[in-house]
Amino acid sequence: MLVPLTLTSLTKSETYRIMNNREENTKSGRYHHGDLRAQLIEATRQLVEQKGPEHLSVSEASRLAGVSTAAPYKHFKDKDALLRAVADAGMVRQKNQMIEALAPLPRQSLARITALGRVYVTFAQREPAVFRLMFGLSSDHGQDDALVEKGEATYDLVKSEVAAYRGSEIVEDIDEKRAFQLWSFVHGMSFLLIDGKLGELELSFDLDAMLNDIGQRVMTH
Repeated sequence: MLVPLTLTSLTKSETYRIMNNREENTKSGRYHHGDLRAQLIEATRQLVEQKGPEHLSVSEASRLAGVSTAAPYKHFKDKDALLRAVADAGMVRQKNQMIEALAPLPRQSLARITALGRVYVTFAQREPAVFRLMFGLSSDHGQDDALVEKGEATYDLVKSEVAAYRGSEIVEDIDEKRAFQLWSFVHGMSFLLIDGKLGELELSFDLDAMLNDIGQRVMTH
């Protein structure tokens, strides 16, 4: 599978979906707190992918979600809080995709390590702006306890899979080291791809083969 070095654009169907949901919710009067918060986060996610977080306005997110411009402030203190919620949801979504990818694969297999890396990189390619939010929201990014907690939960999943590969349920120093090496590779590769750096070199490669090769080298070192 050759990895395309251009990013896929946001599909129109996503915008249609949220617009349709907005109309249905408005007609039925189904907007309650849970629906509104989720709808605002999804609307913001779409706008962030289309325009970038620096061009996001809360009023535009409100319009896309089909609510008043005052409604978001019932759930979010300001624009930064809304962006943090998008990043937070991205962390959850990425971890869930990892768990889903692992489900059909046998325990203690290199395929599971490769699958984690594949999900990580493809998530970044599919949602580059959200990926950036997840790992560089602001100067006090590391002080957001909720975001840090979810990031650590995903990293713990990687460490547990690394330990399981050698038949252990306990994460030891060797697993910490290997997990960090694997994460460093896929994290760096993700940013190289979404920044278009590999495209400048006119490179194409088989992502699965590369992940498998890196996995073998790290897990047997």
